[in-house]
Amino acid sequence: MSMPEYEVDRRTLFTFGLGGAVAAVVGTQFVFPGTAEAAPSAEFPWIIDCDSWGARPPAGATQISGNTTNKIILHHMAFANVTDYSREHALQLARDCQDLHMDTNGWADTGQHFTVSRGGYVLEGRHRSLETLDAGVHQVTAAHCPGENGNAIGIENEGTYITETPPDALVDSLVELCTAVCTQFGLNAWDIFGHWDFRTTDCPGVAFYAQFPMVRSRVLKALGTPHSAIPERRWPDIWRFVNCPVVEVAQYLLADLGYGLTPNGTFGADMIAAVGDFQARNGIPVDPDATFDRATWDALVPVLGKGAVGLPVQALQYMLIRKGCAEVVQTGDYDHATQKAVQGMQRLHGLVPNGKVDVDTWCSVVGGAVRPAFRR
Repeated sequence: MSMPEYEVDRRTLFTFGLGGAVAAVVGTQFVFPGTAEAAPSAEFPWIIDCDSWGARPPAGATQISGNTTNKIILHHMAFANVTDYSREHALQLARDCQDLHMDTNGWADTGQHFTVSRGGYVLEGRHRSLETLDAGVHQVTAAHCPGENGNAIGIENEGTYITETPPDALVDSLVELCTAVCTQFGLNAWDIFGHWDFRTTDCPGVAFYAQFPMVRSRVLKALGTPHSAIPERRWPDIWRFVNCPVVEVAQYLLADLGYGLTPNGTFGADMIAAVGDFQARNGIPVDPDATFDRATWDALVPVLGKGAVGLPVQALQYMLIRKGCAEVVQTGDYDHATQKAVQGMQRLHGLVPNGKVDVDTWCSVVGGAVRPAFRR
């Protein structure tokens, strides 16, 4: 979870409607020359703002993204699973996290927008995150996931959740926070992803990830979204600024179609060219950023089942292993262990556990949301 902080080039100045601050335009970033003290949110009084937990001033200018916020990315903090659920501990957690990110990672401020403690306290992370949540227009540019820092709201959850799941208090507050973010930024429950969907990491943890269908379903209910509004699939929209295991899966699938790609998870110039060619050949509008939209994914993934072999099976097995299916070996043969792991993934996402890897199963395996998962 690292990124260089943006170097400010102060060029065009204009007044931007967040507290009347004067901002410099840097590409698609609105850069505020300083961080004024902000009053606690009247809209979300349950979120503890930076001043209230004793945040240090940022080491650089606060940046407001000009991009459209299109998702929430959930993290675990890889901190100890403490049993101190007090408010005092939550405040110290926020200070410790900021110290780590500024003093060790070299970032200008806390990397994420918001933090949820194991006791269920919600805290502002990076300065102005609460202010921009109130406004619901442009988010603060953060440092929680390279390639997505200007597009995604990052939420850190205290603890390590590879084998353990978060306490109920944390999950309850996380659902409330995700509902608020969705409401303010016009997002949906299916726009919630995990860190490893866009970055090579063990975060948010295998055990926590298995709760994502439940978290999304609870957010859907809290938003009052009718089931008729749920899309068939919401894929991870990887693009040329993202390097991650999902990119590696796409590389396996493109290589199987004859594109000269080495599956390594790096979205390089060779992959950008391959994606553009694939989109053009399949009648899909060619995206200049090589974004994998639903049409691209739907056209790319093959149906797999008993007897399947080759690169697509390797791609499937690679991702199943990443998601904690320890019994799977990346052989390229669709064997019994692979079938059992696929059936487990299908059950998790509300799909018929028939072991057939169709489009919905692929979407679930790579980290997307499918309509049947919301019936849980």
